[in-house]
Amino acid sequence: MDKQSIIGIIIIGVLLVGFMYITRPDQTKREEISRKQDSVRLAEKQKAERDSIALELKRTESISAELEEKSESQLFLAELDNISSEEQEIIAERERFRQYGAFAHAAQGNEDFLRVENELMIITFSSKGGKIYSVELKDYKTYYGQPLVMYDTDSASIFGLEMIADGKSLLTNDMYFEFVNYSEVIKVSSEPKKVVLRLSVDPNRYIEYVYTIPSDDFMIDFDINMVGMNEMLAVNPFITLRWATMVPALERESDWEMDNTNIYVRMDRGEIEKLGERKDKDEFASSAKVHWIAFKQQFFSSIIISKGNVSNPIVKLTKLEDDNRDYLKQFESELTFPFERVENQKVEFKFYFGPNKYTSLKSYSEGLEKLVPLGWGIFGWVNRFIVIPIFNWLGGFIGNFGLIIFLLTLIIKIGLFPLTYKSYLSSAKMRILKPQVDELGKKYTKDKQMEKQQAVMALYKKAGASPLGGCLPMLLQFPILIALFRFFPASIELRQESFLWADDLSTFDSILDLPFTIPFYGDHISLFTLLMALSMIVSTKLTSANQATESSMPGMKTMMYMMPVFMVVWFNSYASGLSYYYFLANLITILQTVIIRRFIIDEKKVLAAMEAKKKKPIKKSSWQKRLEEAQKQAKMRQNKKK
Repeated sequence: MDKQSIIGIIIIGVLLVGFMYITRPDQTKREEISRKQDSVRLAEKQKAERDSIALELKRTESISAELEEKSESQLFLAELDNISSEEQEIIAERERFRQYGAFAHAAQGNEDFLRVENELMIITFSSKGGKIYSVELKDYKTYYGQPLVMYDTDSASIFGLEMIADGKSLLTNDMYFEFVNYSEVIKVSSEPKKVVLRLSVDPNRYIEYVYTIPSDDFMIDFDINMVGMNEMLAVNPFITLRWATMVPALERESDWEMDNTNIYVRMDRGEIEKLGERKDKDEFASSAKVHWIAFKQQFFSSIIISKGNVSNPIVKLTKLEDDNRDYLKQFESELTFPFERVENQKVEFKFYFGPNKYTSLKSYSEGLEKLVPLGWGIFGWVNRFIVIPIFNWLGGFIGNFGLIIFLLTLIIKIGLFPLTYKSYLSSAKMRILKPQVDELGKKYTKDKQMEKQQAVMALYKKAGASPLGGCLPMLLQFPILIALFRFFPASIELRQESFLWADDLSTFDSILDLPFTIPFYGDHISLFTLLMALSMIVSTKLTSANQATESSMPGMKTMMYMMPVFMVVWFNSYASGLSYYYFLANLITILQTVIIRRFIIDEKKVLAAMEAKKKKPIKKSSWQKRLEEAQKQAKMRQNKKK
């Protein structure tokens, strides 16, 4: 190699070294390259793992498909023994992941129970669904003396959130929650206790139910906390809370409890929707905001109350078959709340499990007293402001409810005595004037009926009597009669309170159970109903004896005596407390009638007073003058036609 070649090689080497030095990457670029290389290696590793998992899933799918094929043959059981427990677990895990996604681990577990007891009730919580499993009211029993479990989890019960997570449609009712503060039994003595159940994806992402139980109340707080779920549940504009259960029978076997087992929905503006009265199926849906939904029974209710932005209520009711007397109806409900897509969202509710006692429900200021059917309009007003205050006042110092009903009846009848007196006095005046009315009837022929009517009205006016004088006082008493008709069957105070032969004043009394059923009457004989009907007959006879008989209404007397017969049929299966009240009211009316007739009203003095009044000039009102002028013009037109 000559000298020039050596120099050329050296120059080329120097140029190559210089180029490599100039184009070398700096420290930052080297670190970036290193990270990219690490990422590539990690991606390759993850791909290898995914390929391995995919291969395993493919293998398990092949096994599953093979098993499905083999299940059609009689060799399935024999071949199943050839599959390892590991392979079976892989199949089960794959199925859980397919259904529940990130919540797959919560799809299986052991159902644990937590019993919480306060002064009024025993609540059992279940880890399955994180729900209230049962509620027992400590101070009440069923009609047959069993513990009163007004809400229990049966095969048809549902309580949970319906949502979409990781593309999976889920219902938390089927998942296993974990008790955060678990112990077997919690007794609430003074301060409220919290029961927390959590459905977790990981420590930072979970759905939490928080129940707060007070020491001496039927109302409990229920909060739903959604922590770290904003991305996983991002596709949900709303989340649905579903609640469904079968309503157990608690009272004596009768259609009365069935008819009074209904669903009530109170909307946010206060309007009440009622379902199920005498219907086998019924439903209601709305897109408006809802305040509460009540699963109402005759004397008890299970109610969920919203504290915030909850809407779109859907409720359904289905009557169960008659051969299933353990349960009456199937109740279903749904309501939705907006998912806010924030890191922490809290949705607040309240639950009420307790009696339908008017004063207690009203104290919550939620409008729950609407569940007690006191009647509409003036009838409800009479119950709320007259009957209930008197009843509660008497119950404050008297323990016998038969005596309370007697005193309530006595107070009401004494309060109505001025109206009863006026009614009797008016009827007495009409009866005393009847001979004079008959004389006027003889004076005018059939073609002069208008003149006859004018003369009769003039006679009543001069004597100070009125055909309506006996009706108006009785009409004013009518709202009280109807109000009490609504009050007694709805009064939980009478439930399982015995008096004389009646073992429960809130239901019918029976002195004889019949071996057959009489249509419209029943399969028993109620003695209080018979006594009520008998007292009605005696009262009707005394009342009709005090009234002038009107030949124009010959069927009225027969109708008055048929009414007690209808009442026997109608009231035979009603609350015995109601029949007892009407019986007492009729007895007091009979006594008042006898006292007024014999000791207060002297018919001779009444007649003398009416005769003296007839001699006085009558000042006609402008309305009477216009009426007389109209009658004269009608008479003149009639004469012209002739």
